[in-house]
Amino acid sequence: MPEFPYSRLRRWPDVEADNLQAHDATDLLLVERALETIDARGLDGSEVVVIGDEYGAITLALTDAGVRGIRVHQDLATGRRALARNAQELGLDGFGSHELDADLLAGARLVLLQLPKALAELEQIADAVARWAAPDVALIAGGRVKHMTLTQNEVLGRSFSRVQAERAARKSRLLVAEGPREVPETPPFPVAAAHDGFTLVAFGGAFAGPRIDIGTRVLLDVLGAGRSQLLHAAPTVIDLGCGTGALAIAYARAHPDARLIATDRSAAAVASARASVAANGLADRITVTHDDAASDLPDAGADVVLLNPPFHLGNSVHVGAATRLFEAAARLLKPGGELLTVYNSSLSYRPELTRLIGPTEQLQRTAKFTVTRSIRRG
Repeated sequence: MPEFPYSRLRRWPDVEADNLQAHDATDLLLVERALETIDARGLDGSEVVVIGDEYGAITLALTDAGVRGIRVHQDLATGRRALARNAQELGLDGFGSHELDADLLAGARLVLLQLPKALAELEQIADAVARWAAPDVALIAGGRVKHMTLTQNEVLGRSFSRVQAERAARKSRLLVAEGPREVPETPPFPVAAAHDGFTLVAFGGAFAGPRIDIGTRVLLDVLGAGRSQLLHAAPTVIDLGCGTGALAIAYARAHPDARLIATDRSAAAVASARASVAANGLADRITVTHDDAASDLPDAGADVVLLNPPFHLGNSVHVGAATRLFEAAARLLKPGGELLTVYNSSLSYRPELTRLIGPTEQLQRTAKFTVTRSIRRG
């Protein structure tokens, strides 16, 4: 069988650069182990589930090897679109996308997982596999050795009776979890926390969980101080990269006439934001969408965009993630509309914001974070 053409995979629509690949050594290790396991156990493709396949390398390599009927869960909208595009480019099909639920895992006997960064996300995934997969399921999780910790073994051990770390290869390592434990009646997620008059709800993969991260809190302080020139009259507001929905909820509570759209590329964030919006009785005021950089929203339709951009792509620090959202804000805003952004002070985004959006001023600066207002040029 010819070797799978990993080099033909693209990250699009995610950030692409010479130093960013659409596959890594962990993908290859998981594929090799999966093919061995499928052959040894006589598994059908419908008994195989792939979780966390960033751009489709695992799913498509297995499909190319003749494994049909794989079920896939990817948290990010960018990953879902990249998988679809890569499959079309390579002429491959025979897999199906799902959310992290019983439909994804029912009857699964082999689950392949690219280890997530957040332990809470790993806990939710492990519980879901133990809860819904077949009793003889093997969960094979892989990661880069430099990003792996013993705590990951402990988290898997809460849901499985046997967790074995295998020998590292190509700077990656596999963890094999078997023997699902009895699960509690209620899943461990979502969780909730109260904050100054409103509640946040979070699933395992949501950044910062039900807490308010430091950057968001700084931007909330600026919003509360009424230092934005359009806040009292803005009918259409977009919370871009909304996370659990803190900015949208706080804005809606302060401005009853505003119409808000909260959007994020993470399915876990979107589920969390929807739950948070419902918990605060704002489902009729805030629409939450799963999208890549608000690409499904119309041009020049927003009076205000609220943004706390990420500065990581996976495990790498990369400004490209923020740049894509600045470009999205420029497209979304009406002429004269404003972008309120909070970012790590060391990143010095102000010249880029001025170039992409328009005149930009600093509203607040702390030791760690800066809040700016950019006015969309006409």
